[in-house]
Amino acid sequence: MRKMFRQTIFLVVFSAVLLGLSLDDAQASGVKTYRGKFSDGAKYLIQVPSKWNGTLVLYSHGYVVPGSSNPAEDVGDPITGGYLLANGYALGGSSYATTGWAFQQAVPDQIKVLDTFKTLVGTPSRTIAWGHSLGGMVTAGLVQLYPERFDAALPMCGVVAGSVGTWNQALDSAFAFDVLLGSGSGLQLVNIKDPVKNVTIAEEILSAAQEKAQGKARIALTAALDDTPGWYDPLSPEPSPTDYAAQEKNQYLWLANIDFPFAFDLRAELEGRAGGNGSWNNGIDYRTQLKNSVDYAEVQALYQKAGLSLDTDLQALSDAARIKAKQSALNYLEQNIIFNGKIPIPVLTLHTKGDGLVVVEDETAYKDVVDRENDGALLRDLFVHRAGHCEFTPAETVVAFGALISRLDTGKWPALAANKLNQAAKGLGSKFNVLSVDGKNVHVAPAYFKFQPAIFLRPFDAGKD
Repeated sequence: MRKMFRQTIFLVVFSAVLLGLSLDDAQASGVKTYRGKFSDGAKYLIQVPSKWNGTLVLYSHGYVVPGSSNPAEDVGDPITGGYLLANGYALGGSSYATTGWAFQQAVPDQIKVLDTFKTLVGTPSRTIAWGHSLGGMVTAGLVQLYPERFDAALPMCGVVAGSVGTWNQALDSAFAFDVLLGSGSGLQLVNIKDPVKNVTIAEEILSAAQEKAQGKARIALTAALDDTPGWYDPLSPEPSPTDYAAQEKNQYLWLANIDFPFAFDLRAELEGRAGGNGSWNNGIDYRTQLKNSVDYAEVQALYQKAGLSLDTDLQALSDAARIKAKQSALNYLEQNIIFNGKIPIPVLTLHTKGDGLVVVEDETAYKDVVDRENDGALLRDLFVHRAGHCEFTPAETVVAFGALISRLDTGKWPALAANKLNQAAKGLGSKFNVLSVDGKNVHVAPAYFKFQPAIFLRPFDAGKD
């Protein structure tokens, strides 16, 4: 299971390396490459085209499963990288000194890349931060912590609800699963001692539950408390709003392949960093949480179909012993990081609708705190109608990047209408309009669309008590 999860994460987050265009090919085009290692062990990669336009684009990569290889990354996919280099942009990025939930190491290592670039190449006229997934959180964190070092930012599929809210919401889902399906199993929600054994128990319970109507209903409730979408395959159409069977099946796939490894295994890595459990659910009203979930109607329908009392199960959650956070561990999560909403530079975010790892509602959490600081004019959100985590085509990525450059050049946001964005993406040609699926490039149409995500269920930011 753990091997399958690693493969899944890398196919999702780093699928671009399979798209068939090596950045090493850029050497033939006069691109100069710098590689090295910092004193903390982090590796860096910098590429500068011969006709550099003065802009440096700093890339922050996503979560790397502990035990996996951890190379330096300076762009999310090589097709996009080739495009940027051909158009005069310099690329830079690091591996971070550690794998896992490495925000603490990522920020100083990325700043070191900027300093190294200045020494080796010169001072950029502009510096743009961007990144995927955990790297999207690093990108937003860099803007918050070092605003003077950047001119604009593009967090993509980013954990922009922050560490506290993200892991609290994951705990809500795991808590419901344990109370309703895992009683007496020995499953550990926090302070996980044996991560591999723990996630194996969770996966076995999940698989057995999926065989029965009552289990499916409770899986749907588990998914709803994390707003897990009922859409999994990036090449499939979104299930209809009332196809609850298909939605639950897709949620099962998200939980089994992606979310449970984080909740029941990789949480232990975070707890090791933080010195204990930083998540809590004491005082949480799960009736209210469920009613606010985008999956509420599905849960109601599946409970009715299974002949289960939703009220009884919600009462069981209400009556169950709650979990408290260790204050020092919570402090660690707050430092690494929660957001204060202050963005003195243009920030453009990008997210797929059907993201079951970093839910699209993260964007609402980020927008809410930015709006509270009256910086909303500097923030824009773009959405792609597709399932999957970070499943953007190079065309969609290039178009988003171009919109951010236009904002810098003109001082005004360009028209971000979905039809215009899709037209621009289509105009880049077939090579750019692809996703990597099972190691093969699959042509897909650009899928920008107008969308407003629902609320994030467990927001926690710098304005919270």
